[in-house]
Amino acid sequence: MATFWTYDYAFSLHEEWTFLLGSRWTKVKGLYIITRFMPFLVLATNLYLNFSPTENPNKCQTLINMDLSFGIISVTCSEVFFVLRTYALWNNNRFVLAAMLTGFFGVLVGSIGSSFTANATAPYAISSIQNITGCSSSANLFIPFILLFGLELGLFSLTLIRAIQSWRTANGPMYAILVKHNIFYYACGLFFSAVNVLTSLLLEYQYRSMFQDLQVIILAILALRMHLQLQKIDEHMRGSDALVSSFECIPLSHISSASHTA
Repeated sequence: MATFWTYDYAFSLHEEWTFLLGSRWTKVKGLYIITRFMPFLVLATNLYLNFSPTENPNKCQTLINMDLSFGIISVTCSEVFFVLRTYALWNNNRFVLAAMLTGFFGVLVGSIGSSFTANATAPYAISSIQNITGCSSSANLFIPFILLFGLELGLFSLTLIRAIQSWRTANGPMYAILVKHNIFYYACGLFFSAVNVLTSLLLEYQYRSMFQDLQVIILAILALRMHLQLQKIDEHMRGSDALVSSFECIPLSHISSASHTA
């Protein structure tokens, strides 16, 4: 996973630095930077957690809590991009925004509470899996992932509804409409949430943690690549201005016109 994340970073380095150096500073630009580098902390903590031998349960608990904290921060930042994108697709509809924020903060609070409660009550020990020498925990993160699945299902549904509305209005190819609405980014995130719901029930900690960290990485990649893609469209329309200034998203009609021009 570390190799995969590093490869993605190196592959998009030129495009990313062009965006970072060529655009003015905004809150979303700061969010982009946090989303980009937070998975490095997740991976570094996870590698140390799994491969550094320790017989101290308190140290194990601290390391797992650090890994969990970094993961929650990373997923939260990634999901903010999807919330902003959905808000833009709905032409900055305040009712849609209120519904999304209510669900978002409900999931965030529920996930934090259930995650740290599970870790606080779970026993810690050296992993019993062969060739794995790091800490092991019996904590189950089923509840946080089922909450995350519900949030992503809601965002996916809102985006799909908007895409269908746009398709009926434009009478264009359905596939092109879905691509323009970034529906496959949402679907990929939803798929990995479903996978983690299942692995939380079926696999041991050392195995299911691999899928959990993979989702953290995938969500960050999806959010960042989606933002860069929309940034290109926005630059085509308005030069080098930022896609979102002070969390104000460009309207769907602008995105549509830019796509037709391209």
